[in-house]
Amino acid sequence: MPVPRTTSRELVQALEELSRAQREAATRIARDLDLPRAGLGALHLLTRCGRVQLGDVAAKLRVDVSVASRQVSALVDAGLVRRTVDDDDRRARTLELTDAGREFAEVSFDRIDDLVVDAFSDWSDQDLADAITRIRSVAAALVTTHDRAQAQEETLTR
Repeated sequence: MPVPRTTSRELVQALEELSRAQREAATRIARDLDLPRAGLGALHLLTRCGRVQLGDVAAKLRVDVSVASRQVSALVDAGLVRRTVDDDDRRARTLELTDAGREFAEVSFDRIDDLVVDAFSDWSDQDLADAITRIRSVAAALVTTHDRAQAQEETLTR
């Protein structure tokens, strides 16, 4: 079913508003923790995924490897992440949180929890569950469209 242009533009505007609000919240939390905002996403990813290679970080964050490398390097310099030689491929390096990184991540999650509790204290459990479902659906639709377009571009350049 085609989406009317007015609806499309309203959706894009709402997504831009959400993106700005998320960026502002993440910036505030990162500033309070004295960490670059971009590093917060990499830190949380490593918390969820455990040991991974840099390419995996880039893929999961949906950024270029050079961007992921800068983010991870800042975390390594801060003593929150360590690079080790991959046991399966001696040429590759794996990334993992240090003990300090795990503690730091927990503090950042606590800050995020506090922000969410404050922002959504008047929402019902059902409202929150519905919002989570809708946001994930929107993200999945956009990711699918992006991935399909990227695959077509790659096919054309071959």
